[in-house]
Amino acid sequence: MKTKIKELRKERKLSQEELALAVGTTRQTITSIETGKYIASLPLAYKIAHYFGLTIEEVFDLSEYS
Repeated sequence: MKTKIKELRKERKLSQEELALAVGTTRQTITSIETGKYIASLPLAYKIAHYFGLTIEEVFDLSEYS
């Protein structure tokens, strides 16, 4: 699944570790989501989107599921 997480992090000068701590997960999970190797659970997707002040649809490309 494609996401905008990496771009959002870079815009805000956040490391993967900083984002992970903010949303209650690990750096490895953030890495895996960014590279498309892991799909975030709904609660984690919500936390990430909420952290950036966006909706889930604005952060995650859900077009392949509709």
